[in-house]
Amino acid sequence: MPRELIPLERALGVRFHDPQLGEASLTHRSFAFEQGALITNERLEFLGDAVLGLVVTDLAFRALPDRSEGELAKLRAAMVNMTMLAEVARELGVGEALLLGRGEELSGGRDKTSILADAMEAVFGAVYLDQGIEVAQRLIERLFWPRMEAYVRGEGDRDYKTSLQELAAQDLGRLPEYRVEERGPDHEKEFTATVYLAGREFGRGTGRSKKEAEQRAAREAHARLTEGGEDLTGRRAEMAKEG
Repeated sequence: MPRELIPLERALGVRFHDPQLGEASLTHRSFAFEQGALITNERLEFLGDAVLGLVVTDLAFRALPDRSEGELAKLRAAMVNMTMLAEVARELGVGEALLLGRGEELSGGRDKTSILADAMEAVFGAVYLDQGIEVAQRLIERLFWPRMEAYVRGEGDRDYKTSLQELAAQDLGRLPEYRVEERGPDHEKEFTATVYLAGREFGRGTGRSKKEAEQRAAREAHARLTEGGEDLTGRRAEMAKEG
């Protein structure tokens, strides 16, 4: 049994019948390149993406019969995106179990959102191949149903960019504008996004990626509009007078 699998198996609640499958799910291409290995986790990632999408879609459809197709699609998108997958991977300790090349290791690869998200999908693919759809389904439902419930209650990470865009289009007739600044070396980049509505700053957020920073900025702006009583309709009237 590869040593990196043991704590991950405990976190997953799954013991691989074929440890090589589990190890393959954790093998980043940088490690394979340095070691001259042929196997990486990329094919398993492809498979796991499909398994995850099916299970989340099936669960949402069955558990939320009163939700429209559009609402279910947004829920699914919020669950299967890179940020959410990386969050689940961090919770399970996937980063500590990864097999990385030296360069990726030195550049902070164990906590990179993209690497963690890909590995998480690969793990789901490995579980599916090793133990079948029922075990994979139970695992995914255990990990994602609490997050799905939180999303439905309006908590947790949502697609605030889309929600803000809908609000702005309805109340202002214009789309939000994002301006992003970055700083730091390549392996420790930090992005700061500011979102403007009708020329006014409405939100700001920082993150390890441009997408993450924009989502956080959109979340702050969305909260101002829905909770703080900000009125865009008056601004729309002013814009109309300005021509």
